[in-house]
Amino acid sequence: MESSGQAFGKLILAGEHAVVYGVPAIALGIDRGASARARPLASGPSKLRIAPWCVQVSEDDDRDLGLALASLLASVRARGSLPALEIEAETDLPAGGGLGCSAALGVAIARAAATLSAAAATDDDVRDHAMAWERVFHGNPSGIDAAIATLGGAFQFVRGNPDRTGGERSVMKRVVPLAPLVLAVGHSGASSRTRTMVESVARQRAQRRAEVEATFERIREIVTSARLAFEAGDRVALGALLDANQAQLAGLSLSTQPIDELCASAREAGALGAKLTGAGGGGCVIALAEGRTGAERILSEWKARSFAGFIADVHAGAGTRPHDPAGTTLAAT
Repeated sequence: MESSGQAFGKLILAGEHAVVYGVPAIALGIDRGASARARPLASGPSKLRIAPWCVQVSEDDDRDLGLALASLLASVRARGSLPALEIEAETDLPAGGGLGCSAALGVAIARAAATLSAAAATDDDVRDHAMAWERVFHGNPSGIDAAIATLGGAFQFVRGNPDRTGGERSVMKRVVPLAPLVLAVGHSGASSRTRTMVESVARQRAQRRAEVEATFERIREIVTSARLAFEAGDRVALGALLDANQAQLAGLSLSTQPIDELCASAREAGALGAKLTGAGGGGCVIALAEGRTGAERILSEWKARSFAGFIADVHAGAGTRPHDPAGTTLAAT
């Protein structure tokens, strides 16, 4: 018997890093993501092969990937028995690119594994299993990547406070744009580690708390306005807010020279606004275009500067599954 699982990649429209401290963020699922296939093994340990990376590990491997696999499978087994598995996974997302690559892999693997367990898995369960995987790589992730990888679509996400069980309640509310949006996504050519960048912001907050908290409050205001612009289909206002968010992130030392060049050249090519997406320190930039022709013009400009990219379309219901509610509360352990 073989089972399979799929997951979405993600873009953060506004609110990254501040979301770790309870500020809302707006995240978008994209059709690029990850897939996994799993089949039972006669005996353990479970094995994982990620074909695009030419990497194979087992759950008793002490490398991060092996530890993440072991954590994910332990989470699945905590809800029901699970045999040893042989898992093959694929992704078309760049690792360390800020597009939720690790979360997409975790969700796809969790879906495939949970199907072969003794207990049925809800979307909440899949997200919990993926969070066990994510913590190995990222330490204190907000949970937004795993949630969007599980559900797709466009959501406002607020990380919750710990509940009585020691878990946390994170609230997601669907956000629907009045009109389709087209984003150009460009890669800076460098990867980054979310854990490293999150820890960097945490150190800055510890050293100059009032200043960093003020930055978070400005980002909160940007996210609130960005949601209104997004829902109203006001691309011009939304573009200006992306630029404002980028300025705040740059003030937290999250931007780099290639990211700055990607943003500036996108604006020169007609983008309404541009910013890094995800952890920063490398990874990707999103640029809001007037339409597909505008996005192609941005990609051409980036290509002339030796940056790779692709186009992401955002519209009502993009990347959703038929049973997704208009708003949901997810429990994370």
